[in-house]
Amino acid sequence: MKIELLAPAKDALCGIEAINHGADAVYIGAPRFSARMAASNPIADIEGLVKHAHKYYAKVYVALNTILTDAELDEAQKIITELYNIGTDALIIQDMGITQLDLPPIPLHASTQMDNRTVGKVQFLEKAGFEQVVLARELSFAQIKEISSQTSVKLEAFIHGALCVSYSGQCYLSQATCGRSANRGNCAQLCRLPYSLIDANGKTIIQDKHLLSLQDLNLSEHLEKLIEAGVSSLKIEGRLKDTSYVKNVTAAYRQILDQLLEGTAHRKSSSGHCTYTFIPDTKKSFHRGGCLYFTEGRRKDITSFDTPKSTGERIGTVRQTKGSAITVNIQKPINNGDGLCFFNPEKKLIGFKVNRAEGPTLFPAERINIEPGTELFRNFDQQFEKTLAKKSADRKIGVSISITEKDKSLVINATDEDNVQVSFTPDYSPSELAQNAEKALEQLSTQFKKSGNTIFEVEEVKISTQPYFIPASLMATWRRELLERLESEREAKRERNEITFPQTHHPFPESELDYRGNLHNHLAVEFYKAHGVSHTEPSFEKESRNNVAVMTCKHCIRYSLGYCPKQQETKQRLQEPLYLVSEKGQKYRLKFDCLHCEMQLIY
Repeated sequence: MKIELLAPAKDALCGIEAINHGADAVYIGAPRFSARMAASNPIADIEGLVKHAHKYYAKVYVALNTILTDAELDEAQKIITELYNIGTDALIIQDMGITQLDLPPIPLHASTQMDNRTVGKVQFLEKAGFEQVVLARELSFAQIKEISSQTSVKLEAFIHGALCVSYSGQCYLSQATCGRSANRGNCAQLCRLPYSLIDANGKTIIQDKHLLSLQDLNLSEHLEKLIEAGVSSLKIEGRLKDTSYVKNVTAAYRQILDQLLEGTAHRKSSSGHCTYTFIPDTKKSFHRGGCLYFTEGRRKDITSFDTPKSTGERIGTVRQTKGSAITVNIQKPINNGDGLCFFNPEKKLIGFKVNRAEGPTLFPAERINIEPGTELFRNFDQQFEKTLAKKSADRKIGVSISITEKDKSLVINATDEDNVQVSFTPDYSPSELAQNAEKALEQLSTQFKKSGNTIFEVEEVKISTQPYFIPASLMATWRRELLERLESEREAKRERNEITFPQTHHPFPESELDYRGNLHNHLAVEFYKAHGVSHTEPSFEKESRNNVAVMTCKHCIRYSLGYCPKQQETKQRLQEPLYLVSEKGQKYRLKFDCLHCEMQLIY
């Protein structure tokens, strides 16, 4: 099975760096209708990324995964046609109305916004014609394996990055509260704000904590379990992240995955190998801790109640403070310009910049109050970021060259790691033997081992000719032409996967769809009716509602705080119903479904 490392890109330059640092595929936002409105990209930019990726047989997937109005369908179809024409490898969509358009033969991937967490749903999407399905983040390894065992569609799963607290596609909190729809690409990220937990009597249980904020996902030590469960596409979250994040995290997972795949029947889905000017370390890029979420069952260490910000890597504890100086029991060297942070006694995250570092003694840019024994974290490594701001990786495709002699002419062959071959016979008949045979053959080998700024790395040169005298300039010309021909031949040999989306009528797993079906246009309604859905309701964005669930979560506040009635813990039961109240006074009732182990926010 080919295993794909899938990296995010906020723009084309970021996507190119993701490829350079080891991604097998990149996903990037379309010019419009992406679930990250702030990460939209012009067609011309995406085309440049596609051309670069295809050199390495890597792929570019374009996210066009919002729900669309009827008025937007024609524009969406135009954009899709343009994306197909520039060579885009697949579209990531949420709106089934798109499948009813006059589409070019471009593969479709089912976005995680479709809420893909059951065998029945994934089976339906496979029969409908989707090439790849992005699974819900909340699934366990066992649940993924169950889906894989009953389907043959490619499965994609998140391995790293921010976690949405709600099931994807099932969050209407932002739309309900401030008119910004997550399903339309404009989420206000209200889940990262502080809330107070209030009981039925108005008593404050928890005050001003980030009760809906989760840690980030980190499955770096569990990739093998995902692959064994049947996942072929390993996805890094982060289309709003900066380029240094994408470089570092992609490189870190590339190294882990290469080591994991070595000696197995699996292989990576693109070409080339990477070298780096830095040591990849996910702790040095933005992260809110690192949890396994629900991959191995429900656990408490998934939350980030104290702060939604990045804490970074632990670097030591404060030994003493004297004047403006802080002395640290240091575990890692600290540099001028580093950003450090700590939790004060009230559990508030406080950050500061190191103006000057003299070994374990730090001089902050501003005077701060910090007690001895306080843990220090570094969330900005100045030297690391400086390195990443420059060229920090090379990706090269392995090539073997052979030079033979036939009919008094030289024949030069090149074969790359994908077994793409070219043969080149120079218009030159060598006749003069070199005075120093050994040196001549050595020079021939040296000249053809050079690859310069090409995408290739010549790993071996086999020579079966007499030791002729050949000018170095002539050898350099031959080498350039040979590698240019090889790059052209790679593009000619690259297979494009073209799939015409079929019009099907197999039954959808549910016969009725309420607002959570996210039906925002007439073509989406027609699709589901053609697949046996007898009753549909308009989307929440089209028709707002009160006293309904605006968020459905696997995360449960009662469980995280030790009040789960199933756990038989010693804590007294809370007086329900419980409410979350924001700093602005917005109030949401919590509803607990213990049968399905879920929590809802009722607006």
